[in-house]
Amino acid sequence: MTNTSVLGGTRAEELDAAIARWKDEKGGLLPIMQQAQDICGCLNEDVQRYISEKTGHPLTTVYGIATFYSQFTLMPRGKYTVGMCMGTACYVRGGANVFTALQKATQVEPGQTTEDGLFTLEAMRCIGCCGLAPAMMVNGEVYGRLTPDDIPGIIEKYRKEG
Repeated sequence: MTNTSVLGGTRAEELDAAIARWKDEKGGLLPIMQQAQDICGCLNEDVQRYISEKTGHPLTTVYGIATFYSQFTLMPRGKYTVGMCMGTACYVRGGANVFTALQKATQVEPGQTTEDGLFTLEAMRCIGCCGLAPAMMVNGEVYGRLTPDDIPGIIEKYRKEG
């Protein structure tokens, strides 16, 4: 039996519409999963099972796609995704210390989301801003030449906007 409580009534209806639209299309599983993530915020186990049951695709196929493509997340993401570059240039210029300051300021471990749903913290490989090392991005906005002392103010800015 499918657990629809994870999706809620409106979300389940939206997802059912996406499934109906793409179910019989070749390659339709990917757009179904993209829309499911947009609707549900992530592709957790319950959402994957729902997609599997409704489309007839094995759960292992759905899981394989969800874990292969970096666009998908298995856990809910925060309003702000904070990605600290840990590429070579950023790392040798103190990126690890900045990352520690990020963990302290957000009170969350890498790959996790804060309880208030504001921040998801990620360690990223090169973000292409080596000249600004150490650098991080918050929802695509780049911050460079960071020190651990810069982090509390940046995080507080987003908390206020929250």
